[in-house]
Amino acid sequence: MEPVPPAAVAEGRQGHYAGAVSRLVAFGADVGISWGLYLLGLAGLSFAVSLATGRTFSLDKYQLVALGVLVAWEFTYFAYQWSLGGKTLGMAILGIQVVDADGSPVTTRQAVVRTVVFPLSVVAVGLGFVGILVQRERRGWHDRLAGTAVVYSWDARAARLRWLAKQEPVAPRSR
Repeated sequence: MEPVPPAAVAEGRQGHYAGAVSRLVAFGADVGISWGLYLLGLAGLSFAVSLATGRTFSLDKYQLVALGVLVAWEFTYFAYQWSLGGKTLGMAILGIQVVDADGSPVTTRQAVVRTVVFPLSVVAVGLGFVGILVQRERRGWHDRLAGTAVVYSWDARAARLRWLAKQEPVAPRSR
């Protein structure tokens, strides 16, 4: 007879609404990753232009164009990843995922709406994030308008405990 694990260990966090700290850290990671990729793209473009024309290229003279490209890049970074699997790179690292409010996978439409409304949560002096702190479902304005929620998608504690658990040695089989 195998021992039954305590309920707290067996339950885990998978499927529970993600907390504000997890979401904030994942967003911070995504900002760092997306900015790094944007700057890497700009450096590659500058190098290609200087290689092809022999002149240096800088977006300092084209700040509005650079801003437009940045906005388009950030929109693509978030909307594309959310529509593919409900996770950005930062969310995957933290083990959280965007899902439909009923728990089903997020649609492309929901990913686009969430991406468009997200800046409004920020611009409104952060009021769009208050729901993440005080509501049981932890949904901000962007989640409510898109019909989405953010949940934990893997259970790090259970994974950590699984490899620490005492395993019974495998007995050799008799012929």
